Amino acid sequence: MSTHYPRIFLVRHGETEWSLSGRHTGRSDIALTENGEAAARRLEKRIPAIGFDAIFSSPSQRARRTCELAGFGPEVEIDDNLAEWDYGRYEGITTKEIQMHNPGWNVFRDGCPDGEMAFDVAARADAIIKKIKAVDGNVLIFSSSHFLRVLAARWLGFGAEAGSFFVLDTTSISVLGYEHNLGEPVVRSWNET
Repeated sequence: MSTHYPRIFLVRHGETEWSLSGRHTGRSDIALTENGEAAARRLEKRIPAIGFDAIFSSPSQRARRTCELAGFGPEVEIDDNLAEWDYGRYEGITTKEIQMHNPGWNVFRDGCPDGEMAFDVAARADAIIKKIKAVDGNVLIFSSSHFLRVLAARWLGFGAEAGSFFVLDTTSISVLGYEHNLGEPVVRSWNET
């Protein structure tokens, strides 16, 4: 994974009771489980010691706590644009339950009633990408699954719907970057657990 271009490390927060059960956790502030905290502590050894020019986290306690347990708490900047998708009426409900009433529903395509649509999340992801590019160095980000999936799609120049093609496990590490020049964004690695 050697490159002289900046790398952007994306870390999904540790396990919560709701992530374990598949419940959509947008703006509900759910704490990490014991397993989630233990996995977050192990991140310190899993994230390369390359030096980060900026460290950003979602405002959620699950992302902030993951960041803290990984050893990056004192250096983190909280950014509201990194918050998870606002699921509106689908908050706390599983995809299977939603599809019982709305067959074929897909958050990346259909969005959420009384919550965010894909274009809303894409706009926040674009703001984060602008912020990343202004850093001109390695960046570390702690956030949640659906937001990070949209961020990856937008990084590559795709619509938010393409986030459906990326899967993220809890405490996974993914890396965005560039290939031949700063005009060639790529996914360098994905969902490393």
